Amino acid sequence: MNHLSRAVAMPLLLLFATTIAPSLRAADKADWSSLKGVAPAQTVKVTLTNGKSVQGEFQSVSDDALVIHLAGADQTFSRQEVRRLAIKRNGHRVKHVLIGAAIGAGAGLGAGVAVDRCPPNSLICFGNKGKGILTPGFALIGAGVGATPSKNGGALT
Repeated sequence: MNHLSRAVAMPLLLLFATTIAPSLRAADKADWSSLKGVAPAQTVKVTLTNGKSVQGEFQSVSDDALVIHLAGADQTFSRQEVRRLAIKRNGHRVKHVLIGAAIGAGAGLGAGVAVDRCPPNSLICFGNKGKGILTPGFALIGAGVGATPSKNGGALT
């Protein structure tokens, strides 16, 4: 990999590694006690061991079972039935978009500086416009990555 390719690839790798970092706190089955910190009436999604999932309001948890309010009635799920519990959290999409755009702009600026230093007869040479082209381009990519919703919301299990 030549110097120019490395200078472009490294900021891209940094961009994706930092913006796609998991925002969840995952706990395993043994950490059932962590569910006692979930506030009543908080919206949760319960994934069962049979593959089905239900969404409702968290009511309570004991050592053996979990109670969720679904469609006007409380429903109890045994600990053995529950594979995962995801807590719906307030969205932070705007913040994530801005962080992604800032990281992307920084990566684009770095790549633009590297591209601007290339010889004029090079295949990837924008004259002296690399920073002006790549900075907003990478900022848009970063903003798009930041806007991508988290797949799991906030999972506890």
